[in-house]
Amino acid sequence: MLTDLFSPSVQHSLDLAGIFVFAISGGLLAVRKNFDVFGIAVLAEATALGGGIIRDVIIGAVPPAAFTDLGYFLTPLVAAVCVIFLHPQVERINGAVNVFDAAGLGLFCVAGTTKAYAYGLGLTSSVALGLVTAAGGGVLRDILANEVPSLLRWDRDLYAVPAIIGATIVALLIRLEELTVVTGSAAAATAFVLRLLAMHYGWRAPRAYHRRSSATEEQI
Repeated sequence: MLTDLFSPSVQHSLDLAGIFVFAISGGLLAVRKNFDVFGIAVLAEATALGGGIIRDVIIGAVPPAAFTDLGYFLTPLVAAVCVIFLHPQVERINGAVNVFDAAGLGLFCVAGTTKAYAYGLGLTSSVALGLVTAAGGGVLRDILANEVPSLLRWDRDLYAVPAIIGATIVALLIRLEELTVVTGSAAAATAFVLRLLAMHYGWRAPRAYHRRSSATEEQI
């Protein structure tokens, strides 16, 4: 099966690591918004599991893995507890958290694409669900926090583009029947490196040609 790029134990560990880091980012935003402990937990869960749940519902993999594996559900709660009691320390290592977040982006865009294809979707649809898996939780996080999703904001470093590129590479590898542990890992690494470069150099997507809006970045 295409989703078996890694052994089950390795895949599960990688999933939990990505879920934990995504949950940290959700919890930190909740603290900045002055949410209570329940709100912190909700944002952590939504950020970590939202993309995978949306993907699984669309492809018919129900109930979603987030509801059948207790580890998937509990890991964001552990991250939320860490944020509740240690958020000043977590904020100080936010740069490291962003690096792991980029790693989760690379892993999930590959895992989402391969799982969607394994459930019978075409390559283009599989790429779209690879993006949903990687970035859907972040969109839910921002909506719940009453913010314009970072995915849609020009004044944010590239996030969707690295995920799309990683997912597209996976689709091409499937098309060429060259998807293996090595090539799948290379696709995840490509998305990871592109995200790191975007953060380091401040890469952003272009806006509309001859844009006439007078809104500033702070007003958007």
